[in-house]
Parts: sequence; C-alpha cells; structure tokens
Amino acid sequence: MIKFPAFFTFFITAASPLLSAPDIAFTPVYENLEIKKPVSMVVAPDGSNRQFLVLQGGKILILPEDTAADSAEVFLDLSDRNMIAHDFEEGLLGLAFHPKFKENRKFYIYHSQQEPKRSQIAEFQVGDDGKVQMDSERLLLEVPQPFWNHNSGNMVFGPDGFLYIAFGDGGKRDDPLKLAQNIFVFNGKILRIDVDTKHGDLEYGIPKDNPHYGKEGARWEIWTHGMRNPWGLSFDAQGQLWCADVGQDLWEEINLIEKGGNYGWSFREGAREFPINKIPVPEGTEFIEPIHEYTRTDGTSITGGVVYRGSKIPELQGWYVYGDWGFSNIWALKAENGKKVDNVSLFHDPAAPKDKKAYKPTAFCETPDQEILMLSYAGKLYLLEPAK
Repeated sequence: MIKFPAFFTFFITAASPLLSAPDIAFTPVYENLEIKKPVSMVVAPDGSNRQFLVLQGGKILILPEDTAADSAEVFLDLSDRNMIAHDFEEGLLGLAFHPKFKENRKFYIYHSQQEPKRSQIAEFQVGDDGKVQMDSERLLLEVPQPFWNHNSGNMVFGPDGFLYIAFGDGGKRDDPLKLAQNIFVFNGKILRIDVDTKHGDLEYGIPKDNPHYGKEGARWEIWTHGMRNPWGLSFDAQGQLWCADVGQDLWEEINLIEKGGNYGWSFREGAREFPINKIPVPEGTEFIEPIHEYTRTDGTSITGGVVYRGSKIPELQGWYVYGDWGFSNIWALKAENGKKVDNVSLFHDPAAPKDKKAYKPTAFCETPDQEILMLSYAGKLYLLEPAK
C-alpha cells in the first residue's frame, strides 16, 4: 500500500518477481529555495560535484551543498531574453557541459527565441573567476519553429564525445507539416554534432559516421528521425541512449536509440499505425518499435528518466526510472539485450489528473553519487531514497 504523508514524502512498494519491494521514499529537498518550473539538473564534469538546476524561465542555479539553504547562486540568467510567448513548452530547455569542462570551461544551452520563433543552441565559457563570460557566447545552430510547442530541448554528450540534441516535430497536432519524417529538416529528430570542429561555414562539425553523411537531400547532422516530442534523453552505463517520446492521443513510448533509426512518427504512434495519418508509408520504410509504451489510461505526457546506478537502493540497480507528467505516475523498467523484461509501478497518484498542485515530474536526474533527483513542475525537488 502506498502512503502519501502530509509532509509530501511518499512511500513506494513495487511487487515483481524481478524487482523486490523496497521501502522507498521521494524525500523533498531544497524546500527553502524559490524554484519555478525546473526542467533539468546537470552535474558539472569537473570533480566539483556541483549541481546546476535549469529553470524554464531562463535561469540556471547552482544548488548549494546544504539542502536546507534559503538561497542559491545564479550561474546564468537569460530571463531578459525574448524566449517565451507560451510558457508551457518554450524557454530555457536544455544544458550540457563539455566533457572536458574542467579544462576548457565550455557548456551549451538550448532555448527558444521569438520573432521569429526558433530554437537556438549556444556555447558559453566560464572565466577564471568562475563566472560565465557573457561575451563568449557562440551560436552553434538555429532551427525555425512553426508553432510554440514540441520544442523538446534535451541535450547530452555521449561517450563518444559528441553532442546529441533532441528536437520535437515543430508543434500542433498530427505533425501537420510532416516534418518528423523529412530528413532535410531538424524537427522531429535527434542530432549528433561535434562541438570541437567546424564543417564548412557551420559553427560545428559533423561526424563522418553519422548515418546520412554525404547523402544528397538529407541533413548530415541527423542521427535518428520520426520523433514527436522527445522529453528525456540519457545514456546508461553501457552507452545505450534512452529516449522517451511524448505521444498525441493514444500511446506514450520509450525508445532505445539506434544509429539511423526511424521511430515512426507521424506514420505511427507507439508501435502501431497512427490512424489520422493519410500519407502512404514509402515502400521499404522500416520502423524501430519502442521498447515500452503505455496508453492514456496510465498517463498523458511521458517524462523520460535515467537508468539507476546508485547504491542506496540496490534493488533498483539497472532499472530505468521514469514517470508521467500528466498523471504523476512513476515506474521502473528493466531491459536486457535491448528488450523489455519487466515494468513495475513505483507510484500512482489518482488525484493528479485533476489536482493542479500535483508534483508532476519534469525530469529524473542523476546526482553526483548517482542517486536520482526528481524535478517537479510545481517547483519542488525530491530525492529517491530508502524509506526511513
């Protein structure tokens, strides 16, 4: 039985032949900080264990070591930029530190911009004083956005040192401009670029082993396509890239990303034909099916997570922890050899669809000690811990 105490630590029991039923709690932390719409938390790869919290409104905070602190250092503030016309999906949406951040002090952000609507990926550098040098900003790439939603914005460096960037299909319903399957645009794709080199007039390099490199009629930066609105991009310890993709009407899905893969949208939603699509699927097209999907009886907007690598909850080792923003459900998924082995419910809040104050997970992030920090749309942060 799941209990939901008044102080907002909730206990989890998960019955499974593969996952024993640990007593787990999501424990609130940083309750004294003013946090608005957190979308990501990234640990700097410089040995400092600093945790950088990304706020959709345009700020990045450095979380203090003391979880009871009432203030946090502002690392970057872009809130004065014209990023947001609709505050639901636009804004500052992604952060990634260069793998050699300790040496070159470079990091990258993804944010939307208005008039005209577009998404921007920019590089910044930190000075010797630890402050962001605002005049170091370098615009790497810019993507036109036809509508205000489905921007995505997740970014992560892979084990290969290249930057992977997720873009949604551009917005509205049904992918009306059919961008997700168009391999000459970035919308509805995951890109893979080299931030350390330049290709022609581009501000970044293109790895020569990208699947479309050298092909006419294709953008060589594209790693995979057929995505609707990826929200949750993470590599596990084995180097496998996980991606949760938000569905439209019927299915939410989790994908294991493969080089050159076509994940179906908008020919398909989940692992089946998208009924609204009226365009014939080109002959010879092959789709990669999701490793897991769920219907609208369990949620309305998936929030991707991370494969747990911590030590506090050994029963969760190797399980992918994720949730649903709409219903505030949380699950753990086990995969072996690229196939789903099991999926168990960790938490269910029946009041969440109607309760505007429900915690609504926006991200599951790995802490410096490889535990999980859950971010809430309500401006709360929770650590996944054993129940006391």
